[in-house]
This record gives sequence, structure tokens and C-alpha cells, in this order.
Amino acid sequence: MYAIIETGGKQYRVNEGDVINVEKLPPEKGEAVEFNRVVLGKDEEGIKVGNPYLKNGKVTATVVRQGRSKKIIVFKYKPKKNYRRKKGHRQPFSQVRIDSISLGN
Repeated sequence: MYAIIETGGKQYRVNEGDVINVEKLPPEKGEAVEFNRVVLGKDEEGIKVGNPYLKNGKVTATVVRQGRSKKIIVFKYKPKKNYRRKKGHRQPFSQVRIDSISLGN
């Protein structure tokens, strides 16, 4: 059984027990979070495709930790114009563990 969920403008394929990094979510460590935007799901009965989402589909997960990814360097310059800008950026994320998948009717 698996599902494809949408969160933070991205889609993730998840199974029960998976640990994934998603865009930062408000709940703190240890709190539950629910994803209602289930695009597609597969179970014993077959594949169910949403239009655009499954009507009663939901995936529940627990926040394992909040963190920030590795630093990337953003460097902008214009040749021959003495224009240079160097910035660093660390994208925040939430690491979640998938507890259960329900595809509804």
C-alpha cells in the first residue's frame, strides 16, 4: 500500500513507516500532522486516482524533527561591472514519519 501526497508544492510517494523531509510545517516535534491532499493511492483493491485529490483520502504522520538543510551559496555577478553578491541559504524542513494511509471509499 502506498500513496502520493502533495504538500509544500511538491509530491511525495509514501508507504507506512517511511521517514521523509517535507517543506517546513507548523507542528512541533512529536505532534501529529494530517495530509488531505492525496493524489493517488494503491491498496489491495487496486489503484485509486483523485480528480485532483481523493475525496476521503488522508495520510497521518508524526513530526520527528524540525531542521535546516545544508547551506547553498547563491552568487550573482555581472561581468565587467564590478557587481558581485554572495549569499548563503539554508532551507528549513520538517522530517515526518508516516503512520497510516487511508484512501477512503
